Amino acid sequence: MKERVYSIPALKRMPAYLKELKRARADKVPRIASAQLAKRLNIDSITVRKDLEMIGAAGAPGIGYRVDALTEHIEAFLGWNNSSEAFLIGVGELGRALLGYSGFSAYGLKIIAAFNCDEAISSYEEYIHGIPVFPITSLEHLIKRLKIKLAILCVDDAYAQNAAETAVNAGIMAIWNFTQQSLLLPERVIQQQANFGGDFAVLSVKLAERIREDEQYGF
Repeated sequence: MKERVYSIPALKRMPAYLKELKRARADKVPRIASAQLAKRLNIDSITVRKDLEMIGAAGAPGIGYRVDALTEHIEAFLGWNNSSEAFLIGVGELGRALLGYSGFSAYGLKIIAAFNCDEAISSYEEYIHGIPVFPITSLEHLIKRLKIKLAILCVDDAYAQNAAETAVNAGIMAIWNFTQQSLLLPERVIQQQANFGGDFAVLSVKLAERIREDEQYGF
């Protein structure tokens, strides 16, 4: 069966839609129109309608979407209605920060164990933010034993390829890559690169534009 292709920018907007829908639900709002979602997120309503059509969510003309139904639809589409268990590889400063981030649960992501290449750290520190830490030598065994399919990669760039290969050979099917190293892995392995540079580039351009506007109008 041919894999369906989705718009990446649209997929990245889904968490924002969910956030606003949950706010609407908390305010006991039963229905919401695409124009209302667009205003809350500062985008145009046509974009909202196209995004929701892409995932098969249908609203009623003139009265919009049922908030509860649309929330459940987006969560089911993203797979966030069922918890995805993951291993985090690398417990340096970034890895520790991710282990301490409580917001992952809202996305249906649960980090159940972490691994470190530095045996000195792993030998005396058994838990970080309540999550067990194991030496990297235990990675392959635990992936197979617990049938984990998702890995979050936070090791130093020099170790990224080797750690990724070990994880994939043990059964990992998807890697969220927080290193700067491009990974050479089989096509069947899903990779998502955390793009700090790209995100900051967008922010920088928008900031520069705003500064020019303020200078032009004397703000």
